[in-house]
Amino acid sequence: MSTIDDAEIHLIVQRVLKQVLGQSQPVAAPVTPAPPAETVPAQGAPAQAKKVVAIGSDHGGYELKEILKTTLNELGFDVRDVGAYNKGAVDYPDFAHEVARLVSVGKAWRGIMIDGAGISSCIVANKVPGVRAGMAYDYSSAVNSREHNDTNVLTLGAGLIGVNLAKQIVKVWLTTEFGGGRHAGRVEKITAVEKQYLK
Repeated sequence: MSTIDDAEIHLIVQRVLKQVLGQSQPVAAPVTPAPPAETVPAQGAPAQAKKVVAIGSDHGGYELKEILKTTLNELGFDVRDVGAYNKGAVDYPDFAHEVARLVSVGKAWRGIMIDGAGISSCIVANKVPGVRAGMAYDYSSAVNSREHNDTNVLTLGAGLIGVNLAKQIVKVWLTTEFGGGRHAGRVEKITAVEKQYLK
């Protein structure tokens, strides 16, 4: 099991404090996502399509999902809602699987799934090849999951966090870049483990 040394913890804390206090350039990229350089249209060409974020929830996460859909639209993303569509009791694996599937097959750039605690949906999403789901419960865990693990699905526990914190987590998760470097080799090892069990 790898550990984070004191110098790395210090750097992470400094970056988070600088962004929160507005003392320096933020760690995250600008809030409005820009298309990759190779997809920027030539002058006179049609505008690039918005990045798609798939979002889903069970009944426990329905209300937060509806709020976060508005936040995603405000940030300039195209939202693909896979349900649930009301607060009637449903099974979280159905929706977590669909969010993860859309990311896995490339129909969504990233995915967000919300249930009561966020843990169950994270387990389901991580069963889908090509998905690296992470549950975030605060600003730092959202940043860490992107910088260190290159997560492409975020799971949230509606019963554990409030609306304002959920919005902050989503914003920083969507705008934090993967750190690469030594983390890239570790993510490659995650993929290698996954491939051992694919049939």
